[in-house]
Amino acid sequence: MAAADECDAAASLAEFHASRAGVHGLVESGVTALPPLFLAPGCGSGRSPPPPPATTTTAASAIPTVDLSLPRSATVPLVRAAARSCGFFHVTNHGVPHGTVASAVAAARAFHEQPAASRSPCYSLAPVGGVAYSTIPIQQPPPPPQDSSSDHRAATAASPLLPWRDSLVVRFGPGAAPDLGSLPAACRDALPEYQRSLTGFGKEMAGLLSDALGVGAERLEREMQVEGWLMACHYYPPCPEPEMVVGSLEHTDPSLFTVLVQDAVGGLQVRREEDGGGGGGGEWVDVAPVAGALLVNVGDVLKVVSNEEYKSVEHRVVIKSSQDARVSIALFFNPAKRDASDLFGPLPELVTSERPAQYRRFSLPEFMRSRRESGHGKSSIDSFRIAAD
Repeated sequence: MAAADECDAAASLAEFHASRAGVHGLVESGVTALPPLFLAPGCGSGRSPPPPPATTTTAASAIPTVDLSLPRSATVPLVRAAARSCGFFHVTNHGVPHGTVASAVAAARAFHEQPAASRSPCYSLAPVGGVAYSTIPIQQPPPPPQDSSSDHRAATAASPLLPWRDSLVVRFGPGAAPDLGSLPAACRDALPEYQRSLTGFGKEMAGLLSDALGVGAERLEREMQVEGWLMACHYYPPCPEPEMVVGSLEHTDPSLFTVLVQDAVGGLQVRREEDGGGGGGGEWVDVAPVAGALLVNVGDVLKVVSNEEYKSVEHRVVIKSSQDARVSIALFFNPAKRDASDLFGPLPELVTSERPAQYRRFSLPEFMRSRRESGHGKSSIDSFRIAAD
């Protein structure tokens, strides 16, 4: 039975991708009942929704804000406190023109909301000229054997889950810039301009995060050569059964840090833990959109380099609406040094007898290979942790 279910899931996945219309294509077709490929983990065979999530809060103070118009002597402590506590913070007065941000979000929305006939020529799971548009499957780990009799997806949990999300992914480096002719016409001007504008902001943020570690403002740049080359423009269509799907499963980012802009719809949630660790407990906090702000979150690489001074925390996207689509744009900042000989680990200045190194050194190719093998919901850095004596 499990083998038959896996074959059915594989055939359904192939058929979905062959349509080249994405999740928005399902909405355009007037779908009212979700295909099984989209059912969230925990949904029963009778299509009952998964159990309610842990308590969530929408308190505005739950996610800190850093105002870059303040003197640097004030912003550095704010960045330090935010990166050490929840790993997420809004940044206001950041210097990126409002029109540049608004144009990028509008362009991403315009592309995803074109008729399927206009979108489908761009549909590809593999990048073409540095650009890929598709519904990116989430690879799930196999469930424990005892769950196999009750979970609707247990027999096929090793097969991908489809998020209720379409993605336009653009890689601006390393090396030559993407073939702008491969970019959809609706995005050809706005997205490169947004990436260029955020490059300066990312350099400033790397300096602030470095300064907040007490190692000097230039340390991270000197160690890694920080670049924002990878952009993901996500589109979450309205869903007829929003409680039955996921926008993204809980995960940490495999980046140095990520800069996100989101529209007013909402749906991003961050796990806040009492001890600030990575144990998987705590409550889910709604990250309410803040007009004009950019959202920064610490990634796994920076957690390692900071020797766990900074927190890379789990986050997810839940679908909030059966009427409104959500749009977000994430720009991932990573080391430009990515040869097998370029090794990263805790900065020596942050390793002491009281605080020994928590991770061994690794190269970026080794790190990304581990990320692919560990799957979506597992921290990318667990396999590099040094066992306690």
